[in-house]
Amino acid sequence: MPPLDLEQLYDRHAAALFAFLLTLTRDEADTRDVLQEVFIRLARRPELMSGIRSERDFLLRLTHNLAIDAMRRRNSRTRAHDALGLESVSPFAATTDPDQAAYRDQLAEALGDLPEEQRAVVHLKLWEGLTFEAIASLLELSPNTAASRYRYGIDKLRERLRPLYDEIR
Repeated sequence: MPPLDLEQLYDRHAAALFAFLLTLTRDEADTRDVLQEVFIRLARRPELMSGIRSERDFLLRLTHNLAIDAMRRRNSRTRAHDALGLESVSPFAATTDPDQAAYRDQLAEALGDLPEEQRAVVHLKLWEGLTFEAIASLLELSPNTAASRYRYGIDKLRERLRPLYDEIR
């Protein structure tokens, strides 16, 4: 097996993994910690990358699993610290357009209100463009469960964002 080029792997996938993690953890510090943990794990165990069909799918699965572990650890912290972790964090790039900024803030807040299971599926479907089959494989659930989590998440987002959409129109 050729040596693992972590730098190239990072360059190809870090931005997508960061956005996915931020959607899951809702905390930038936790997101950075988990992303670092992903690449440390690969540096220590490069054989994890051997025999995989899709780098991105594998990295998303590994990232999801490490994020779940991190969220479990975070949930064991004190209530005061948890309250700080609930602040709204946006995975979207900043913009100077006030309407776009307002919409992005509302969307980030609405995403944050979704249960983690729905938030993960919605992110993977909308921002990664994965099929329900791929999402199901990545998150280790059935395609029907992935599809229903997506549908419930989209319904909640639609309901939450409808007033903003109507106002902008």
